[in-house]
Amino acid sequence: MAKLSTDELLDAFKDLTLIELSEFVKKFEETFDVTAAAPVAVAAAGPAGPAAEAPEEKDEFNVVLEAAGDKKIQVIKVVRELVSGLGLKEAKDLVESAPKPILEGVAKDAADAAKAKLEDAGAKVSLT
Repeated sequence: MAKLSTDELLDAFKDLTLIELSEFVKKFEETFDVTAAAPVAVAAAGPAGPAAEAPEEKDEFNVVLEAAGDKKIQVIKVVRELVSGLGLKEAKDLVESAPKPILEGVAKDAADAAKAKLEDAGAKVSLT
């Protein structure tokens, strides 16, 4: 019997119905004494080794304008101040199309400063 390549096996599986594929999985499990079920218990057992350490702290943030609020003109002025080269129309369109990212990939202190400026102007802002 000729060996089938991985691609040939996948092509054969594509031709099967879901019921036929399910029956194949059952026979495969019986033949090789394995299970195709996801190992949920292993993941739920808890972290082990170096992965148990605290997740790495983010060093880049996105400042996302969620809503302009009541003082749209003030928010537009701040957006023009934060995003260089933005004209009045572009800043207005950006503010009106919220939620939209204003700054992307900036340091935490710059993101916090931008968030504070936008919130002082009346906007609703989030950091991602």
